[in-house]
Amino acid sequence: MGEGSKAMLAKPIQLADQVAQQAGWQCLRADCTELRSRAMKLAELLRQAARVELYERPAARVMADTERALHKAAGMAARCFQSHSRLRRFFTLNPVSGLPRTLALLDTALEDIAWLIRVSSPQDDDGDDDGDLRGLPNIAQNEPVLGMVWDNIARLHTGGLAARADAAATLASLARGNSYFAKYIVEEDGVAPLVKLLKEGTDDGQEAAATALGLLCRDEDSLDKLLHSGVCSVFAAALKEPPMRVQAAVADAIASLARHSHKCQDLFAQSNAVRHLVTHLSSGTIKEHSRYSIGVNGSRNAVTAAAATTTSLDNLHSVVLAKSRSVRQDEPGSSTNVPPNPLETSTGQQRARANQMQSVVQSAMAATNTTTNGVTPPGARPQLSLSSNGSSGRGSREAEDPATKAQMKAMAAKALWMLARGHVEVCKSITESRALLCFARLLEGGGGGSAGTELQFYSAMAIMEITRVAEHNLALRQSAFKPSSPAAKAVVEQLVRIVRKGDDDDLLRPCVTALGCLSRSFTASETRVIGPLVQLLDDRDVPVMKEAVVALTKFACTENHLHVNHCRAIVDAGGARHLVQLVYLGDQLQIEALILLCYIALHVPENEELAQAGVLAVLLWASKQAHMVQDLRVEALLPEAKARLDLFQSRASR
Repeated sequence: MGEGSKAMLAKPIQLADQVAQQAGWQCLRADCTELRSRAMKLAELLRQAARVELYERPAARVMADTERALHKAAGMAARCFQSHSRLRRFFTLNPVSGLPRTLALLDTALEDIAWLIRVSSPQDDDGDDDGDLRGLPNIAQNEPVLGMVWDNIARLHTGGLAARADAAATLASLARGNSYFAKYIVEEDGVAPLVKLLKEGTDDGQEAAATALGLLCRDEDSLDKLLHSGVCSVFAAALKEPPMRVQAAVADAIASLARHSHKCQDLFAQSNAVRHLVTHLSSGTIKEHSRYSIGVNGSRNAVTAAAATTTSLDNLHSVVLAKSRSVRQDEPGSSTNVPPNPLETSTGQQRARANQMQSVVQSAMAATNTTTNGVTPPGARPQLSLSSNGSSGRGSREAEDPATKAQMKAMAAKALWMLARGHVEVCKSITESRALLCFARLLEGGGGGSAGTELQFYSAMAIMEITRVAEHNLALRQSAFKPSSPAAKAVVEQLVRIVRKGDDDDLLRPCVTALGCLSRSFTASETRVIGPLVQLLDDRDVPVMKEAVVALTKFACTENHLHVNHCRAIVDAGGARHLVQLVYLGDQLQIEALILLCYIALHVPENEELAQAGVLAVLLWASKQAHMVQDLRVEALLPEAKARLDLFQSRASR
C-alpha cells in the first residue's frame, strides 16, 4: 500500500477510536451502545484495510464518505459524553435526534469498506468464482457503470489469469459502446493494469487488453495517460511476438492511436512499428528472401526481385519487364506497357515465359550478391528478423488459420494507413520497404470475403495517404513514384484498373484521389490515366464525380508541367461536354467543374471540341452567377480563361 493510502486511512481510524471512547461503557443508553459498537467495528475494519494494497480510486471516495459519517458520529458522542450527570444522560433525549441517520451512515461505510477490501485482495487463480463481480458499492448506487469499471479494474490487479482476461474484455466492451465509459476507465487508473496484462497475460488476455487500450484514446487527457504508460513501445514489442490474433488486435489499436495523435505517429515511427507491420503485410503476399532488407539502398533490388517472382503475369507483367530489359537480349524492342498476349496458351510458350521469369529472379539475386557481398550497404536499414520464434517466423505464420492471417493483414494495412497520414518519415519508411508492392498485389487480389474487401480498402487508403504526402514532398515523390520504379508501376496499374472497372465506390474514391496526387509524376507518354477519370464524370455518385474533377484539375492546373498534354487528353476523352453539364446542373460540383473548365480553356483554347461543347457560353453564364464569382479561385481564373477562349475561337465556330 502506498503512502497515499496510509494517509487516507489515518484520519478515519482516529475518528473511529474517538467515537468508540466517547460512547463508552459509562453511557448506559442503548443508542450510545449501538454507536460505540459501530465505531469499534469500523476501526477494526479500517485497520484490516491498512494491511491490504487498496485500489486507490474508489478508496478515496469511500474514505471521504466514511470520514464524514464519523465526524457526525463524533459530534453526537461528544454531546452525550459532556451532558450532565450519568443519570441525566440515561434519560436525556438531546443527543439522539439524528442518531438513526448516523447509524445508517456508519453501516453504509462498513459495507463500502468491506467491498473495498474484497476487491483489493488477491484472488485465488483456481477459485471457482474468480470471474464473478463482487457486488456494487453504495457509493456507486447512482452510477452502476462506475461500480462495474471499478470491479473490473480491481480484477485486473488481483484476479487470476482467466479473470483478468475477462475483465479486460468487459472494459473493452464498455469503451466500445460509449466514449463516456472509456473516459471513466482512463480516469479510474485502468490504463496501467491493461498495459501490464498486454505484457504478461494469456493470449485471450493480451488480445482483450490490446483491444481495450485502442478504444481508450478519445481525448487529449486520455491520450496523455496512454503515452505516459509507455503504450507505444509495448505495442511495437507485441508486434514481434505471436500469436497472430494478438498482433492483429495490437495493429488495430495502433491505428486507433495514430488516428488521434501526430505524436503517436512519431513514437511508433521511432519504435520500428512500421517495419514490423510491413513484415506482416508482406507475409504470403510476396515471396520473402533472407537477403531482402528493407532499406534505402537495398530496397530497389529487393522490390524488383520480389515483384518478378510473385506478381501475376497478367496484371503486373510490366514489373517483370522492367527488370528483364537488363537481362533479355532476344527482345530488345519490348515495352513495359505492353500487356501479355492472351493467345499465348501453348505449353511451350508457358514454359518459355516461366524460364524467362526464373532468369529475371536469378539475375536480381545475383545482383544483390554482387552489391552486398554479405555486408549491408551503407545507409541501408538492418534486415527484419525472420526467426521462427517471432512473429516473422514462417513456422508460426503457417500454423495460423487463414481467417486470422487475413485479419492480421487487414489490420496491418489499416495501421500503416493511419501512421502514414501527413507524416513524411513514416511514408518514407513505407516506400523504402516492400509495402508499395504489397499494396499493389493486395489491390489486385484482396483475398476474397469480408476480410479481403477490408484489406483492399485499407490498402487503397494507405496508398492514398502516401501519395497525398508525396504530392507536396518532391524528394518522396521522386524516390517512391518515379516512372522507372517497378513498385510504382505496379501501384499505378492497379489504381487505373480499379478506376476503369469502377464498380466499388468505397474503393474507387481513394484510388481516384491517389491518381490525382500522382499527377506530376506521370510522363508525357503516359496516356492511360486520363480516360478512366473522365469516364467517372458521366452519371456517377456525387462524391465519386467530385473526386474525379479534383483529380483531373491537378492534371490540368498550371503547376503541372505537362498541363497542355493533359488538358488535350481530357478534351479528347470527351471531358468538355461532361464539365459543361456539371457547371450548369452540378449543384455541389459547379465550382470545381468550372475551375477545371477554366484551366482547359486557358491551356488549349484553340481546340474545336471546346467550341462544339459551348464552353465559352458556359464561362459567360458563370461570370454572371454571384455564388460562383465569389470563389477566389474562380475570380482569378475565369476572366483570363474567357478572354483566351474568345480570342482563339471564331464567331462562326460558336
